Amino acid sequence: MNYFQKNKKNIIIGVIATLLIAALVALWLQKKVIHSADDIVGVVYPSSLSVGDTLLFEDKTQFAKTKRWNFGDGKTSDQNRGIHFYDKPGYYSVSLIIDNKYTKTFPVMVSARYVKPKDSARIATIIEAPAQAMQNENVQFRAVSDATQFAWKFGETGNTDAKEKMTIYSYKKPGDYRVTLFTEENQEPIYHMIKILPAYNSLEQDEVPVEDSYKKVDDDFKYHLQQIANGNSFNMHYNYLLRTYLCNNENTVVKVSDSKANNFYMYCAGLQFDKNVVIQSVKVNLDDKQNCVTKVDINQSK
Repeated sequence: MNYFQKNKKNIIIGVIATLLIAALVALWLQKKVIHSADDIVGVVYPSSLSVGDTLLFEDKTQFAKTKRWNFGDGKTSDQNRGIHFYDKPGYYSVSLIIDNKYTKTFPVMVSARYVKPKDSARIATIIEAPAQAMQNENVQFRAVSDATQFAWKFGETGNTDAKEKMTIYSYKKPGDYRVTLFTEENQEPIYHMIKILPAYNSLEQDEVPVEDSYKKVDDDFKYHLQQIANGNSFNMHYNYLLRTYLCNNENTVVKVSDSKANNFYMYCAGLQFDKNVVIQSVKVNLDDKQNCVTKVDINQSK
């Protein structure tokens, strides 16, 4: 009896065991090394918008070494997240290409923005600007006009502050201001009233009980999030919270009820598009020095 016949049973068992181990190793390699487009973790929001509206994009693919966003209009980006604007209406296919191998597409429909037809006569000059803003916030002022020469006085310095059709100004002190615009098309100046609210910082109050101080922060945070949800000035309320409480960290963790954790930027960006949201409660968590909010727990409903 030769060696094979004598050890036939053990040899068969060894072969089977080797095949099983090889299959398990192959399965492990497939999960750890081999990827597909289904493994791409990207988001594009919203899927339907108008020309000039903000398109948000973000990629969180863990295994990605390189990435490229192709927005279908000839423009690309290598950033993890950001915003994009379309100049023309149409159907666009946004592509996210990972490591030049895997591609995931997102359909986006861009509609034409309605523009009121111009009369044959020249339009009357008006000032397009918010009626309320925060102290130290960058406020945008725009002249809707056929004029070519502009002179702005924002009411704080007493001087001519800008000479562009669209300009940005930051008020140093709170109060009520009358903005004045002069153009060559108008014999009389154009006026706009704006109320500047104080940049209230609840984290820097003296002689306030700790419980009351925390509650004021929670309530103030809740108020400004609700303003964003209600469709009011996104920039004003978002930048106020970012500057006052988050130490300008857009990646501060936001946890909504039992949902997956998100960062502050993406949460607020989605909040302005998600209508009828009611912010029921907000609880902030501060760092060890009590200077910056590091996490925000939110309960909300629709």
